[in-house]
Amino acid sequence: MSEAGQRASETAQRDAASYEPAREDFTDRVVLVTGATRGIGRAVATALVRLGATVILHGRRAGALDALYQELKALGPEPAVAELDLERAQGEAYQQLTDAIDSRYGRLDALLHNAGILGDLSAIEDYDIGLFQRVLHVNLTAPFILTRCLFPLLERSDDPSLVFTTSGVGNQGRAYWGAYSVSKFGTEGLAQILAVENESRGLRCNLIDPGGTRTGMRRSAYPAEDPATLAAPEDIVGPYLWLLGRASRGVTGLRIEAQA
Repeated sequence: MSEAGQRASETAQRDAASYEPAREDFTDRVVLVTGATRGIGRAVATALVRLGATVILHGRRAGALDALYQELKALGPEPAVAELDLERAQGEAYQQLTDAIDSRYGRLDALLHNAGILGDLSAIEDYDIGLFQRVLHVNLTAPFILTRCLFPLLERSDDPSLVFTTSGVGNQGRAYWGAYSVSKFGTEGLAQILAVENESRGLRCNLIDPGGTRTGMRRSAYPAEDPATLAAPEDIVGPYLWLLGRASRGVTGLRIEAQA
């Protein structure tokens, strides 16, 4: 990274860390959050609704989506639900989701790619081939497909923002993290390419590394860890909100650490 780029990154990191969410950054803003029914996705979606954003809640289980919808509808603008199984969905399902958002809102202002699966923690030589393919599809290929399908709606926004959740194993290989680590390396590459390709068009794309957070995935990866030592998802939403809202307009191509 150039010296100027490094300075811009450091400035953005400080701005993200110190951001105090304001309703004017989210009023009339339509945001799709994948993996919205639990963990970081749920915390971000809840905060967005409270701030006045219109949130499209994505998940793969109708019951969990309905429960979240019932919880959030009294907190702000009525959310919408988008049931889509990223592991099994075919092209028609993606197009139906795109058409539904188009019909109801006519545009999409921001998209948070937060859904993902851990897979297995084992050496590459022992890694199940089918599981490896599944993790890569859910964590990397499906977000690519969804982004590609939603491009026309993002282009209708006056400030479109793409945000991808990455990981500490997404830019530094670590033994036994297998497909999950590979998928996050791919996520970072995809986000960087999107940022470069679309900077002149005003569509920005950034990454967030949440750090160690009290989620189900973290518990699966570190079963002996004391969850009380970790930040709760609600504690790290600030940088997500900053990137998804209007306050970070013009910021693109960066990797933000939520707990820096």
